[in-house]
Amino acid sequence: MRFRQLEVFHAVYLHGSISAAARALGVSQPSVSKTLHHAEDSLGIPLFQLSRGRLIPTDEAHALMREAGDLFERLDTLQQTARNLAQAGGGHIRLGIVPSLALDVVPQAMAQFRREWPRVTFEVHTHHHDDLVRSLIGREIDLAIAYTPPPHPRLTHQVLAEGELVVLYPDKMFAPAGDRFPLDLLADRDVIGVAATGPIGDVLTRAARERGLAFRETVSVQTFFIAARLAQLEGGVTVIDEFTARAWAAPGFRWLPTDPPLRFTISWTALEERQPSRVARLFLRTLENTLVESRRQP
Repeated sequence: MRFRQLEVFHAVYLHGSISAAARALGVSQPSVSKTLHHAEDSLGIPLFQLSRGRLIPTDEAHALMREAGDLFERLDTLQQTARNLAQAGGGHIRLGIVPSLALDVVPQAMAQFRREWPRVTFEVHTHHHDDLVRSLIGREIDLAIAYTPPPHPRLTHQVLAEGELVVLYPDKMFAPAGDRFPLDLLADRDVIGVAATGPIGDVLTRAARERGLAFRETVSVQTFFIAARLAQLEGGVTVIDEFTARAWAAPGFRWLPTDPPLRFTISWTALEERQPSRVARLFLRTLENTLVESRRQP
């Protein structure tokens, strides 16, 4: 069954008559009738039966429509993307981000970007690192924003900015001297752990092992904002990324970068054979500026 035949079948199925389908497609009624007959002949089955002036779909037509529905939904999305690209300054970005960057810094960048490029549309997915890789390879997203991306032969990436791990704690729990928090102060303490958060959690785990530092993980979480919120509710301490710490600032709590510094990178990642579009690169420039600017804030 050719696509034009499928398109005519779809229009007749939705509109219930040859005349209505012809109007929807912008063609003549004889053209619709001829194409529909050719489709039925090629399939060897009737797709519609005439009843009281309307074409009633057969069981075979219903089965075909169930399969064709997803195709035409994707076609609508494709047409919308094409319209966006045809418009000056238009485009569509399918973006995947890790949860901690989704709290504040990426929405800030999106809002700033859309003020300058209001015709650009976004589709945003929030995933952990491994899921971002699967979404890229499955072509569910075009671009991923993550911390240290895992190596993969089909992926390419570029660093946008750096970040640091910080200790979030109640004001009166510690009295560190200076503007950094010595990791040794966490020795034998109850800590809401972030070892399961992926590459950044590995940074803390590695630093603790190198220093022979042991602390008790009362809870282990996979998401930094859960660690931050739990620390606030329990009056506890946790080590999280600085972007989450800024987004979750609350009275009675403070955060400091660690001593020694525990640094990580924020990168964009894409398929090697599917590099970011022009409009996606413009957005990445805005995001890079937003990341740098957010780090200047106290």
